[in-house]
Amino acid sequence: MDPFAALFAHVAPKARTFFTGKLCQTAQFTDAGHLHLLTGGELTVVQTGRGDLQFDEPTLLFFPRGRVHSFAVNPERGADLVCATVELGGAEGNPIGQGLPELVVLPLSSHPALAPVCDLLLGEAFSERGGRQAALDRLFDYLLILIVRHVVESGRVATGVLAGLADPRLAKALTAMHEAPKKSWTLDDLAGIAGMSRTRFAELFRGRIGQTPIGYLTVWRMTVARQLLAGGKPVKSVAPQVGYQSAAAFSRVFSRVTGQPPRNSNDVNLQGLKLISPSRSRDK
Repeated sequence: MDPFAALFAHVAPKARTFFTGKLCQTAQFTDAGHLHLLTGGELTVVQTGRGDLQFDEPTLLFFPRGRVHSFAVNPERGADLVCATVELGGAEGNPIGQGLPELVVLPLSSHPALAPVCDLLLGEAFSERGGRQAALDRLFDYLLILIVRHVVESGRVATGVLAGLADPRLAKALTAMHEAPKKSWTLDDLAGIAGMSRTRFAELFRGRIGQTPIGYLTVWRMTVARQLLAGGKPVKSVAPQVGYQSAAAFSRVFSRVTGQPPRNSNDVNLQGLKLISPSRSRDK
C-alpha cells in the first residue's frame, strides 16, 4: 500500500523555478510557499518575530506556506541559490499542507539521499539547454515529494493528514477514503479497515487528524470535486464521483464547506479553496 499515491494523484505539490544564480543583495519573499536550495556562500534568513538563521553549507530551505521571510547576504561573496515557488493549496485547501512545520531545514550533508536530485537540478539551473525550465520545475516537484516523505517518516508532523499517514492504522483508513471518495463509507467501515474498535478509531483519528473521520471524508470529497470542476467537469457529473446521488445534494454540501457554489469553469482554482471549520461539515 502506498499511502501517498491517491493523495498525490489529486493534490500533488507543484513548484515553479524563478531564480538561479548568485544573490548579492537583500531579497524578500511573500505570498507563496518557497523552496530554496543554497549551494554556496553564506546566507542569513530573517523572519519577523523569530531569530535570524545563518547557513554556510549546501542546504534545502522549505517554507510550505506563504510565510514572509528575507535573505541577507555578504554583497562581496553573495549566495548561490536556486529558488522556486511552491503550490500546496494552503493549510486548508490541500491536505498536504496540514501540519507541516513553518520551515523545514535540510542540510545536504545530513540527507545524502537528496544530493543526486540536487546535482541534477544544479546541472539544469546553470545550463542553456532546451527544456531547462520544465526540467527544473519537475526536479523541484520531485524534491517536494522527497521532503514531504522525510517529514512524515521523521515524525515531525504532529497533526493533520500527513500525521495520520504516518500511523499505519490510520493510513489504511485514509488511503481507502483517498482512493474511493464516492463510496458510502461509515465509521464502522473505516474502523474495520484500520483494525480498531469504532470508539478507539474515532478518538485516535480526531486526535491525530484534527477532525472526525466523516468530517474529513466530506472535506476530501470537496477537494476532489474542486479539482474535477476546475478541469471542466459539469456539476451533475462530479456529484456521483464524490459520493452524492444528486447534483442538488452535492451542491448544498459543496457550498457549505467551501463557502461558494460549485462551478464547472476552467477559472476555478484549487488554490482558492477555503474550508469552513470541520465541525460544520456534518453531511457525508
